[in-house]
Amino acid sequence: MEWMATAGEAPGGADAAVEVKTALADFVNEVKAFQGEVKVLVKEQQERVAMLDRKMVTHGRPPLAAAAEVGVPHRKAFAAYLRTGDDDGLRGIVPEGKALNTAVAADGGYLVDPQTAEAVKSVLVSTASIRAIAQVVQVEATSFDVLVDRSEVGSGWATETGAQAETATPILERVSIPLHELSAMPKASQRLLDDSAFDVEGWLAAKIATRFLRAESAAFVSGDGVDKPKGFLTAPKVANGAWAWGSLGYVPSGAASDFSPTAPADCIITLVYALGAEYRANASFVMNSKTAGAVRKMKDADGRFLWSDGLAAGEPARLMGYPVLICEDMPDIAAGAHAIAFGDFRAGYTIAERPDLRILRDPFSAKPHVLFYASKRVGGDVTDYAAIKLLRFAVS
Repeated sequence: MEWMATAGEAPGGADAAVEVKTALADFVNEVKAFQGEVKVLVKEQQERVAMLDRKMVTHGRPPLAAAAEVGVPHRKAFAAYLRTGDDDGLRGIVPEGKALNTAVAADGGYLVDPQTAEAVKSVLVSTASIRAIAQVVQVEATSFDVLVDRSEVGSGWATETGAQAETATPILERVSIPLHELSAMPKASQRLLDDSAFDVEGWLAAKIATRFLRAESAAFVSGDGVDKPKGFLTAPKVANGAWAWGSLGYVPSGAASDFSPTAPADCIITLVYALGAEYRANASFVMNSKTAGAVRKMKDADGRFLWSDGLAAGEPARLMGYPVLICEDMPDIAAGAHAIAFGDFRAGYTIAERPDLRILRDPFSAKPHVLFYASKRVGGDVTDYAAIKLLRFAVS
């Protein structure tokens, strides 16, 4: 009886197995259909990525980089302002600055974006100007004051029981360097600005750098101090034997408008040792190319040239072991000219400047051109009159 009951259950068990087998077959079919859909989607995405790659290569677009994402909004907004005058993009971006007055939006002026300003700065530092050897400070005021201690504390030998006499106290000298406005105003046509392939920022930086370089370099040497820095050659000049604070000492060349014909190198040696020993360690010669061409021919009593070229790339030429800065704003050799300077300019001359640079876009004054008015503030003056000596082309 038990065998008959078990055999009777066989038809129901076979139906369950068929149902399980059918369900498994349906599940496998659904998985295969899903795999097919995924493969189709992946293929479409691969084709789309390949199409974008071909377009990027065709149009020469730069590859995306996470490092560039930080500056992209500012650069795009600044470029749009330069080309079209649209300042909506700049309104939502806070410019970099240490004070609220570094960007005046009310009059249409904006700070140059940091990358453009750095381009201008690098050109100014790398050029042959007094800036390369002088002391350069950045200030946030209208002037920069330098306090110079130009005397020593008095002293004397004292006896054990003798009265102590009062000694001299040091004297402080205050030199105030006002900041003057340096400006440049290049222009470009609106049609040229509309061309997306035109590097507006690179062009603008080059124009501003060239203009500022010429104006600064000339002012640091011969500026009269009226709306510009005061050059070191405009300071009062006296014979080095009668030198006093407030003037620069000079030594004569020995001839009216040239070096001495009998001993041309003697005046160079005299100039070097007219400077105090405490300044000679960091001293440099400053002259223009014409003067350097004449000095380069000088020899000592043994026939050796006083001039020697730098042994390494980027190293300046040396005269009697001291570096030479070729500054074309120095005067040529002529009667009464102070064509060669020698001294520690880092101690003797100070350049003060504001760190910000502003650009004002003017599309109305010179239509169909667009003017770009750029300005910065800079000043300079002699701060240590004992640190610089001059060579005067005269008999005495």
